[in-house]
Amino acid sequence: MKKRLILALLVAAFVVSAVAVFVSGRWYLSQPIQSDASTPLLLDFRGGATARSVTIQVTEHFEKGNSALIYRLSQVFDDVDHLQAGLYEINGRQSWFDVWSMLSQGREKTFTVTLVEGLTLEQWRAQLKQLPYLKDESSELDPAELRQKLGVTETSIEGVLLPETYSYRAYTTDIAILKQAYQSMQQVLENAWQERSDRCPVNSPYELLILASIIEKETGLADERPLVASVFANRLAVGMRLQSDPTTIYGIENFDGNLTRTHLREKTEYNTYRINGLPPTPIAMPGKASIKAAANPARSPYYYFVADKSGGHVFSETLEEHQQAVRRYQLNQE
Repeated sequence: MKKRLILALLVAAFVVSAVAVFVSGRWYLSQPIQSDASTPLLLDFRGGATARSVTIQVTEHFEKGNSALIYRLSQVFDDVDHLQAGLYEINGRQSWFDVWSMLSQGREKTFTVTLVEGLTLEQWRAQLKQLPYLKDESSELDPAELRQKLGVTETSIEGVLLPETYSYRAYTTDIAILKQAYQSMQQVLENAWQERSDRCPVNSPYELLILASIIEKETGLADERPLVASVFANRLAVGMRLQSDPTTIYGIENFDGNLTRTHLREKTEYNTYRINGLPPTPIAMPGKASIKAAANPARSPYYYFVADKSGGHVFSETLEEHQQAVRRYQLNQE
């Protein structure tokens, strides 16, 4: 009986110890790695890397924990054999359970980029080239090759990509983002074309993009876009030239910021002071609001507008009224 009692006590002690180890081990892995507001770790977990290397990098970065012990406990209490490659952001408030869950489920860090309306393709490409963890694949491509990569059927990429905020993971290519922007624009443009009013002055979705890009460059004020669109619609309806400075500027190689009379007299395919109708391509990336305005211009009597130096424009029905506005707001003549 005494031997049996001793054996039972030993077994009980072993069980209690095992339970204590089990509970303390799980408790340890469930605690924040480091509770203070330390700098997060960007963990670049590549193919061929191991859970052991993860524990070493994390403990070294946060200067807390025994990597060997953590690795052994993690093998017991979590899945560390099926981790997905990627770039992960680990902060000190996470537990080791959080870390292994994130890596096993492939919850990589995401980055965002906002491609702004009114800019050109080249300005967008320069912006993309500066982004962290984004692979540049477009720089070496000529326009035809880039159009093919993006699946663009139009003659120019200018204007056919939607300004929007896009998300990407590390080592995504700039081609992937531009392709997404093209596909998004196709949907927006199709919807706008289907919902256009009878005042829409153009004959195709692509012409709608061209007009929208001019509106985008002419004003940044939301409530002005339908009025600016109405001016161009009215002009196109009676055969007047658009006479838009931004189109002329787009056609000037190495423009230095000073638009001169010589520029306005020069006949280029983008100088709407010298050509009838629309230029051959968009002149910038138009946003949704400008596309909507182009498809649904306001009903107005205006044929002219001039900047009022406060961010907006003064609209006029007649050339005489327009000239008075020019003298007042541009030449400072009352």
